[in-house]
Amino acid sequence: MEFDKEIDAKNLNCPLPILRCKKGLSEINAAQVLKIMATDPGAVKDFQAFCKQTGHELLQLDEAESVYTFYIKKHA
Repeated sequence: MEFDKEIDAKNLNCPLPILRCKKGLSEINAAQVLKIMATDPGAVKDFQAFCKQTGHELLQLDEAESVYTFYIKKHA
């Protein structure tokens, strides 16, 4: 999937992946896509809830070798 900015939040525990995500989203324009990678298993529910609460769109979630990769589209 194409993305506009990438953030590595691997080996960080909650709430750091979400905080890095918020910062990353603030640095891109509306409708652009942020790719963020995390290893905290709790990040899956955290990012789903974060997107639901903020209106950003979770486009895709991949998991490989205990690394979760989220693609989040910034809301307009």
